[in-house]
Amino acid sequence: MIERDGVAGVTHRVVAAEAGVPLTSTTYHFASLDDLLVATLLWCTDELATEVRDVLERARIKNTSATAEVAVLLAEALGPRRGRTMAEYELYLMAARRPALRPAARHWLDVLASLVEHDDEVAFRAFLAAMDGLLVQGLIDDEPPTAQQLGPVVDYLLRPRK
Repeated sequence: MIERDGVAGVTHRVVAAEAGVPLTSTTYHFASLDDLLVATLLWCTDELATEVRDVLERARIKNTSATAEVAVLLAEALGPRRGRTMAEYELYLMAARRPALRPAARHWLDVLASLVEHDDEVAFRAFLAAMDGLLVQGLIDDEPPTAQQLGPVVDYLLRPRK
């Protein structure tokens, strides 16, 4: 629904209608709209964590750098899954205005930190910020970048620092 209508279109009534359940079901499980949005953001985080874990595992199995796999993941997020990525970022950014969403939004960074081995916290946080920047910039491009275009940037960001 967020992909289609944006966060502004989310109400208990609309969610109930979309799910084909009585309105009381949504209000029973999610007392407030913020509770519903937090649950959605946490669900998105878990889904993305599974994808990132799979990407890292593929790279490990192939005994290759994760660069190409990360570039493909980014290109898919900005191409075929553009609507979902936009919805996730809309939820993520809403945390700036809604304190109830902030722990769920920060959870994403904690999940990533737990998935990726890193010995330089500053470099890792810079990498995460750059990934967010690439995704946001890609969402406002008229044509989404390809994995081939993103690859050199990801490679640069993943390069060991001296």
